Parts: sequence; C-alpha cells; structure tokens
Amino acid sequence: MPYDRWPLSTPGAALSSCLRRDKEDRATNAHKFIFGPVRSGRLGLSLGLDLLGARICTFDCLYCEVGPTDTLTVSRKPYIPAARLLEELAAVKAAGCGPIDAITLGGLGEPTLNTDCGAIIAGAKELFPDVPVAVLTNSSLLSDPQVRRDIAGADIVLPSMDTLVATEYRRVNRPHPSMDLAAIRRGLLEFRSGYAGRLFLEVLLLAGGNDTEENLELLREFCRELAPDRVDVVTMSRPGAHPGAAAAASEVLVRFRQALGVTAPSPAGEAFEGHGPAALRARVPAAGQADDLAARIAASVTRRPQTAQGLSLALGQTLADVQAALDTLERDGAVRRERAGEEIFYSG
Repeated sequence: MPYDRWPLSTPGAALSSCLRRDKEDRATNAHKFIFGPVRSGRLGLSLGLDLLGARICTFDCLYCEVGPTDTLTVSRKPYIPAARLLEELAAVKAAGCGPIDAITLGGLGEPTLNTDCGAIIAGAKELFPDVPVAVLTNSSLLSDPQVRRDIAGADIVLPSMDTLVATEYRRVNRPHPSMDLAAIRRGLLEFRSGYAGRLFLEVLLLAGGNDTEENLELLREFCRELAPDRVDVVTMSRPGAHPGAAAAASEVLVRFRQALGVTAPSPAGEAFEGHGPAALRARVPAAGQADDLAARIAASVTRRPQTAQGLSLALGQTLADVQAALDTLERDGAVRRERAGEEIFYSG
C-alpha cells in the first residue's frame, strides 16, 4: 500500500486536529523521527529512521550509546505509525538532495517493537527504490514468526549477538525478564534460513563482560551455523549507558575477529571512508539554513553520539558551521558534550 494511503485511526475533527498538530510539529522540528545522514562503518552514509521516538527497548545494555532504556518492554505496537513516519520521509525526499547509501531502521530503541516496521520498510523502498533499506536489531524478537516476516523485506539486516553465555548475557545486555537467550539464538537461525537479503552480524565486546574464551567458542560454532554475509567484532568508542562498561582490549578484538572470520573489522563508530557503490545511492536533503542545520544535528545526536568532525562529514557542512551550531545547542541545553578517549562526543 502506498505511503500516503495507510489508514489513520483518528476520525473527524480529531483527525483534523491531529494533522494540524503534525503541521505545527514539522514547522518547529522538521526532523522528528528521521535523523542524519550518519556515517557508518558498515552501511556508508545512512539516513536513520527512529521507529520508537523514545528509549524503548527489550534490552538495557551496559554499553548503549543512546543512554539507559526508559521503557524495558516486549510489547509490540505502532509506537510511530507508518503513515506518520513515511509522511516525514516523503517530505525529506522532496526538500532537497544529497548522497545516501542506505536508509536504516533504528533510532532510540529496538525497531522491531514497532508493529508497523514491515509497512515502513515497504514505504521506504517505494520512496527510494534505488537505496537499500537496512534494519538494526538486537535479535531479541526474532523468535516471533511475525517479526521475522515483518523485516524480511529489508535488503540488509544487522542483528547483534554479543554473547551466548547466559550469565554474560544478563550482565551485559540486561534483558527484559521474559527474554530467553536460547530462543533468541534459534530465532536468528530461523530468520537466516528464510531470508533472501544480506545479514551482517555484530558482536560487541566489553572488558570483563563477555570477552571470555567460553563465549568465543560458542560464537565460533554459532557463526558456522548462521553463515552471515559479514561479521563485525567491535567495542565501545563512545560513552556507554551505565557505569562499569569498558572497552575490550585490542588483542581480545583481534582474537575474536580471527576466530569468527572477520575480514573487514570496523570498530564501533569508525567513520566510513567513501559513499559506497554509486548504484546504491540516492539523494536526500542537504542542510540548508543555520536553524535547519541545528535541528538536524540535534535530531541526529539524540539517537547517536557523534563528534563535530563526524557530523561535518555526514551532513556535508563545514566543520566551522557544525561547531557553531553545536555551541549554540549546548548553550541552550539541547546537547551535551562528553570526552571519550581523545574525542569529544555530543549527545542529546
């Protein structure tokens, strides 16, 4: 069904009021659910779609770059309805153009919690037929056949599996009490068996969290069975959600990468050099006026902490303009800065 014909549930005067509020929202914040583009080590220049609008997730991972989970849940519903999000995506397409390598369902929480994710994938592909649509997922809901059907239309699915050791899983991923690690493992394998697109598995390691030999051996066996198109073993490079989360040692990353057959390691947050195959590019809006740039930056760093330089590269703006916008946002209390190693990251 085309994006502009998804049914809305609000009738009569209430519908008019809803549409009027949407118009007002767009006037004050044109990027409410869409953010970026963001430079990604796996996807290139990626336009992000936030399907939750808040930190709603099945996990509360120690390392999460968007901060602690506010709502820990397994309840699926249309948190951001497809009609609303695709209306914004259509407006983004009409506003102007810039290069993009992927449209990515992700944002502040677990996107498969949104029951409209299948319709959003279909609508994004209709609006941008030449751009791959990707889904970031923590794999937690793939035991549900409906979830597997919902995301099967994506060109790329990027599931994570940080550990197969139950104690490590509870300590690092901090799941909803109903989550079962064995069921997640089976669900990811079942999804892979019927999925025609590309599967990029991510393993994020924490020092003293899941960097054990036991986990390495279990993941080695799992990767043989799963046969993903790509495996990325990464660690923290941005501030995490909870105290005690620490980056894994470089020698540990090397050992895991070698064991799991990683051929192109890309540490978490590493800038993507280049924009990918030209055939996979489309055009999305470049930043315009200063207030628009500030709004785009605020929307982007709310979902993913980034450096001024990374934002400059992703948004196609000068570093001076980006830094000026960040300084203004920081003075207004809209963003905050935090040092991680030698880098300064900005977050919402």
